[in-house]
Amino acid sequence: MTMRSFQSWNDLNDEDRGACAAIGNFDGVHIGHQAVIEIARKHARQNNAPLGIVTFEPHPRQVFAPTAPPFRLMNAEARANRLEKMEIERLYQLPFNAELAGLTAAEFVQQVLVDGLGLSTLVVGQDFKFGKGRTGTAQSLVSLGKKAGITVIIAELVQGEHGAVSSTAIRQLLADGHPARAAQMLGHLHRIDGEVFDGEKRGRELGYPTANMSIKGLHPPKFGVYAVKVDVLTGRHKGSYGGAASVGVRPMFGDNQPNLETFIFDFSGDLYGEHISIAFVDYLRAEAKFDTLDQLVKQIDLDCEQAREILAKI
Repeated sequence: MTMRSFQSWNDLNDEDRGACAAIGNFDGVHIGHQAVIEIARKHARQNNAPLGIVTFEPHPRQVFAPTAPPFRLMNAEARANRLEKMEIERLYQLPFNAELAGLTAAEFVQQVLVDGLGLSTLVVGQDFKFGKGRTGTAQSLVSLGKKAGITVIIAELVQGEHGAVSSTAIRQLLADGHPARAAQMLGHLHRIDGEVFDGEKRGRELGYPTANMSIKGLHPPKFGVYAVKVDVLTGRHKGSYGGAASVGVRPMFGDNQPNLETFIFDFSGDLYGEHISIAFVDYLRAEAKFDTLDQLVKQIDLDCEQAREILAKI
């Protein structure tokens, strides 16, 4: 099944309207989000309708607080990849701009959800806010939907082992260097997806060539070294691999922008311009500055050995 993706609510074909959909930002697509989606899936099957997601890009918080520190768990690419794995059929990724932000709650329901997307059923989390000034709530969406002919269902919050599941709690676990605990709330390993860019090739000179990726706009995991799984999504080397990755500023080599560098085990090839997905399995150690390059290489040897041992067990 191939997911169809849309960046507008206008001018949709009849086959792309009438979905049973879940609505929200879905940052991380964690188990709380998955519970909302599963309710929508049930109604889609009952009504022989497409299963849809209504979300926003950029994240509204990026528009309302553009100078705030990076907070997103997923970029749009990673979110779409995760939703496609969940067999979503229609992804309505609406542009969050002045036009959309200026719609009142009632206008959003009528113009976007009814006239634009033609939704039949909508599932929403208890904490969903919408409309100009965030005046719309899940409860008001039920009332407005009833008047407009849409069935709106409010999903209960999901409780995890350590309390309510939320993107905020997951961010904190990742910031503290606990990817395995974050994965329990996510229902999957935390991933960073994106394009490989041409770096300074220092890793190649050390005998450890890396695939370099930007983490701009994303909430960074704790800086350091991780055991990771690697999925090459495009190009002639498509497939799954193990690896060791470093997130941070590369303190051995001066003041640098944070990025993600991954050494892929048992791999040889050019990945520049290809899209890959890095899944964080376990945190190995903090970033460090070594006195010599030889000391750095010896530590990388140990990092890779440890990462291989961890990955062999899963």
